[in-house]
Amino acid sequence: MARLRIGSRGSQLALWQANHIAALLRGRGHDVSIEVIKTTGDKITDVALAKVGTKGMFTKEIEEALSEHRVDLAVHSLKDLPTELSPGFLLASVPEREDARDAFLSVRYSHLEKLPKNARLGTSSLRRQAQLHSLRANLEIIPLRGNVDTRLRKLHSGEFDAIILAAAGVTRLGLTQMVRHHFEPTEICPAAGQGALAIETRADDAATIETVTFLDHPHTRAAVACERATLNRLGGGCQVPIGAYAEPTQRGLLLQAVVASPDGSSIIREKREGSDPERLGVEVGQALLSRGASKILDTVYGKEASVPQQP
Repeated sequence: MARLRIGSRGSQLALWQANHIAALLRGRGHDVSIEVIKTTGDKITDVALAKVGTKGMFTKEIEEALSEHRVDLAVHSLKDLPTELSPGFLLASVPEREDARDAFLSVRYSHLEKLPKNARLGTSSLRRQAQLHSLRANLEIIPLRGNVDTRLRKLHSGEFDAIILAAAGVTRLGLTQMVRHHFEPTEICPAAGQGALAIETRADDAATIETVTFLDHPHTRAAVACERATLNRLGGGCQVPIGAYAEPTQRGLLLQAVVASPDGSSIIREKREGSDPERLGVEVGQALLSRGASKILDTVYGKEASVPQQP
């Protein structure tokens, strides 16, 4: 059997994800090790993500390790992976997705609507911030960086009245005690690829590609391909106020997508159904642009980042 080296970020969640994939590979008889690689996004912790403006900020250094044959495969949160991979790399497998929704966590309050006026709510993304503003305009929404443990510690210490995290990460780490509510996509549309993992390899490494094929979940791959096609058409990334979520239907996929101004004053939603994932994603992205999304995104790119980031 193969000896495989996995490249991963060093956060608790990233290592959970890498160890999860390693266990599945070991179950097939492979010898697996994990190499921790520090990425640009891990090094810049005192600046809001939307202001960094670096493409592949959580993946670039891991791809360098792949290119240099220091690792054989990378395990990413799919929403961190650019919609267009650099030449020489392949999205070899997309395992079955965990819950894609965003979760509301609080010590004292059971729901967003229960928060008092001017309550302090922490979140790391413009996407969440924008949609939260549209739901509750009278809250103080504060940037929140750090790993899941750090964010939960800040919540427990009283620094925040509530925080918003991806449900998948909280579930994977077994830290659901403070989850009070899950937002449906009609309330807060998730980031493209949220809740899914990405197994990236070198495009010419046929042996590793074949080895990880069993991890691929066709329904998840179709859904995230649809979401990422929307994101790509909009020219944005996971650090801008774009949400996209696709779920299977009898006719194929139902895609919901949103573009919103950071202050929530302008929010454009689109929902369509189709059988071709990428075509559906492009159509929804184009529909959003034709309804005014380009104006919102031009403003965000101009103020928040030097270049449009990819997720």
